[in-house]
Amino acid sequence: MTEQEQAARHDPIYDRLHATPEFAELRRRYRGFVFPATVAFLVWYLLYVILSNWAGDFMSTQVVGNINVALVFGLLQFVTTFGLAYMYARFSQSKLDPLARQLDADYRKGGDA
Repeated sequence: MTEQEQAARHDPIYDRLHATPEFAELRRRYRGFVFPATVAFLVWYLLYVILSNWAGDFMSTQVVGNINVALVFGLLQFVTTFGLAYMYARFSQSKLDPLARQLDADYRKGGDA
């Protein structure tokens, strides 16, 4: 595909919006949440895997009745996943969506011009 064909595939308004401080702020906020949350979740998950493989005695420790540490950690993986999804939804609604709506309005104004 030539450069002209590639350039013709999208509206120039995208390039203008991409260069705005609002778009840069939207990306900064998004990355500021997603990257640390992803790293934290992966560390938590890998800790579970590592403990399951190399700390069998610890993971098989009975907590209550037949419930052991491994089962508690496994269930906490689900709790963490849903908690993280909830936190992201709240973060997105309060920090990302207002900027995204503003950029969408700017796009619509620019598209009509």
